[in-house]
Amino acid sequence: MQTAPHRYISPSSQPRAGAIRRVLVVDDSKLQRKLLSIALKKWGFEVEEAGSGEEALRLAALNRPDLVLSDWMMPGMSGLELCKHFRALGGEEYSYFILLTSKSDKEEVARGLDNGADDFLSKPVDNNELRARITAGERLIEMQRKMAQANRTLSETLGELQQLYDNIDSDLKEAKKLQQSLVRERFRAMPVGDLSLMLRSSGHVGGDLVGFFEAGPRHIGLYALDVSGHGISSALMTASLAGYLSSAAPDQNVALHKNLEGEFVPRPPDEVVADLNNLVLDEMETEHYFTLLLGFVEMSTGQVVMSQAGHPNPVIQRANGTIEITGTGGFPVGLLSGVDFVQFEVVLCPGDRILILSDGVTECPGPDGAMLDEGGLIALMHDLSQTCGPSFLEALIWRLTEFNGSEDFPDDVSAILFEYHGLPVA
Repeated sequence: MQTAPHRYISPSSQPRAGAIRRVLVVDDSKLQRKLLSIALKKWGFEVEEAGSGEEALRLAALNRPDLVLSDWMMPGMSGLELCKHFRALGGEEYSYFILLTSKSDKEEVARGLDNGADDFLSKPVDNNELRARITAGERLIEMQRKMAQANRTLSETLGELQQLYDNIDSDLKEAKKLQQSLVRERFRAMPVGDLSLMLRSSGHVGGDLVGFFEAGPRHIGLYALDVSGHGISSALMTASLAGYLSSAAPDQNVALHKNLEGEFVPRPPDEVVADLNNLVLDEMETEHYFTLLLGFVEMSTGQVVMSQAGHPNPVIQRANGTIEITGTGGFPVGLLSGVDFVQFEVVLCPGDRILILSDGVTECPGPDGAMLDEGGLIALMHDLSQTCGPSFLEALIWRLTEFNGSEDFPDDVSAILFEYHGLPVA
């Protein structure tokens, strides 16, 4: 009949200091166990004894020891096998394992280390050497436990950061939907022509915006802007600027005013850009500036009056395929006070089209770092001369992806394509 394991707790009223407090002594010899236990108890350790490897595993599963002292050679499960099974129990807290052996062969020692042993003691055990080995084990366990605590703290911190990132990512996805909703119509077919718009942010949100609005019975207004920088602050400024060029609220649109008949009609675009420049500098607390191209198309004649503030030059593709790049350049809005903005005009004939792009197109880099530039854009438009409307803008994105070697462009890409048909023949 197997007796219950004996546990001895140090008579000291204070728990023993140090990383090792509970020791499990495993030996099939009761005398050897007793000799080791007496010394360990004298030093203040809490000691449990086991007469076999199987019994030791049961005790360790119930109350994990800080240190295991096990004889190597035992009937049934050897100390080496016990060490291997003990390590398989797992657990966050590390336990030090010392094998007691008369073996000194290097290969045998290597086998012990491979199976999870930390140290070895030759039998018969010298108490001074045992005490020294325990002290060394305590240093290792203290280090391991500090590392484990640091890892737990790091894991908790990373978990909190991941949750924060997930929340931010979710918010940015919603912000992207809201920003994309600023371009309410991506295509409008009109009696005199077709209007197509495209907006693609390089990240969740960006600083580009394109749009149009009705400007009285004879005109349609077009605008493309690109706020400096990227990310949330640029997107917030973009959303704010969209309100100043609103198609839904003409009375709040700074590009319109009422004529004598009470109709909302275009203001001179250079004056509008100048007003926006003053507004940004005087009323907006921001370090951002933006490029802008604002134009009005007179639908019956095809005349387009524009003002350009640092935005890329508009491109005209005539009905016969020839391409013209026009514009005056100009300073961005919100960069300098007292800047004079000018306006210019082009005339579209039936079959002509005008393309207004952000610099994310011409400055799109290839794998070698060389940009598409205006030459590449002209070649691209020649290739797509027979492609119209939204299909042209989709093909433009596809060709940019092919040129860049990736769908992830380094900058936002936006475009307005207006294809002029002229007045319907009566």
